[in-house]
Amino acid sequence: MSKKAKWMIVGAVVIAGGAFFATTAARRGEKPTEVRIEAVDSRDLVASVTASGQVQPRTKVDVAADISGRIVRLAVKEGQMVKRGDFLLQIDPEQYEAAVQRAEAALSSAKAGAAQARANFLQAKRSYDRNVEIRKTNPQLVSDAELEQTRTQMEVNQALLEASDHNVEQSNASVRDAKNSLGKTTILAPMSGRITRLVVEQGETAVPGTFNKDAATLLTISDMSVLETIVKVDETDVARIALGDSSVVQIDAFPDTTFIGKVVEISHSSVRGAAAGATTEQAVDYEVRIQLLNPPVDTRPDFSATAKVVTDVRSKALSIPIIALTVRENEELSGADSAVRVGTTPTKEVGKRDVEGVFVVGTDNKVTFRPVKVGIAGDRYFEVLSGLQSGERIVGGTYQAIRELKDGALVKEAAAPTPPAKDAKS
Repeated sequence: MSKKAKWMIVGAVVIAGGAFFATTAARRGEKPTEVRIEAVDSRDLVASVTASGQVQPRTKVDVAADISGRIVRLAVKEGQMVKRGDFLLQIDPEQYEAAVQRAEAALSSAKAGAAQARANFLQAKRSYDRNVEIRKTNPQLVSDAELEQTRTQMEVNQALLEASDHNVEQSNASVRDAKNSLGKTTILAPMSGRITRLVVEQGETAVPGTFNKDAATLLTISDMSVLETIVKVDETDVARIALGDSSVVQIDAFPDTTFIGKVVEISHSSVRGAAAGATTEQAVDYEVRIQLLNPPVDTRPDFSATAKVVTDVRSKALSIPIIALTVRENEELSGADSAVRVGTTPTKEVGKRDVEGVFVVGTDNKVTFRPVKVGIAGDRYFEVLSGLQSGERIVGGTYQAIRELKDGALVKEAAAPTPPAKDAKS
């Protein structure tokens, strides 16, 4: 063998060895990413909206004073049950009784004046009628001036009588007004219920609420048989709620019990819009009333509560973990790809969009990003409308791993966490 041939064989061996070692090193350098792998499966999903608020009675009345005066008798206590028409409190009636007496005296005087005016009118009318008859019999006995004078006298007394009658009507109205004010010194229960708020004591002065309703409120009566949870729902969620939707309500005062409710009212005006001085940066919320179907007996107004309103239900729906869904930018898509989330806008690169999808794990443990169209969201899972089939394996966590994955990356399933060991019994 020539020297040249030997060098050619050695070179070939060196090249082959280098390629072998390079390939081995490359394979050793491709370290798989540990991820949680889950199978696409069918599950029962419940979509819901959770919001916080307070428990309030469906019907309540703030009892206020229409007149001012000192409270001389208070017959109820906070928490007491009352029936419609029950006596609640008495405002000092002395000045209002005096006003009634003055009005009645003025009415008597007006009636006397009206009687006198009626007598004067009748007398003047008889004089005028008599002169008319005499004038017809013998015109020379009654002159035109005398006849005109008696007629004028009759008309004046008729006007005085009408004024007296109006004065009587006005006096009658004054009496009714005085008696009405006197009646307002005695305050009775306008409805049956529990006194849930009592803000006055005997001896305090009640004031009418012409300009300040809260200042005039004496007590509040609530019908505790029908209770509601009033929650504030964000504008992005309120459109998903409909009248009649069922709800699970958790009241802070009863942490170990949940209560069933249904949506009975959804406000059409926002809470922010009703507030003075609201700015556009503030969150826009809407009030939703949820009637409790099994309210606890010991519930009180203003108890804090959290309501979970069920907006949609899916039975045996193909689903994936919420954490598995991710977004990739500038993905090549066909023009009618259904996986594009509604509301996304084109990027600067023509023909590319930001899309939602998951990483599907192949048989070689390499992942491929696949666009997915999702439906309702449960507590932990998204409904899959298109893009996946039952039984396919996808990357279900962790968030950090999914965020950093690329197409073709090698993955391996992370070991399940070991449950904490129970303490040994002594």
